[in-house]
Amino acid sequence: MAVKIRLKRMGQKKAPFYRIVVADSRAPRDGKFIEEIGTYDPTKQPSAFSVNEEAAKKWLSNGAQPTETVSKILKNAGIK
Repeated sequence: MAVKIRLKRMGQKKAPFYRIVVADSRAPRDGKFIEEIGTYDPTKQPSAFSVNEEAAKKWLSNGAQPTETVSKILKNAGIK
């Protein structure tokens, strides 16, 4: 099973809010996920994010692949 760390879209129309989740790569974007490890709000200036550092490191060490955007968020958080 290929596991990805990616964004799950929440919020209203024209006001996106994302949760950073660990999910099976075959699952739909807003569908079933394994664990929620953080949040990301691009509507604020500057963009606001929070990440559970311990959980993120655990999943990265287990082989989970972050998407491009999540990779940037983790880099800004000092995790990756």
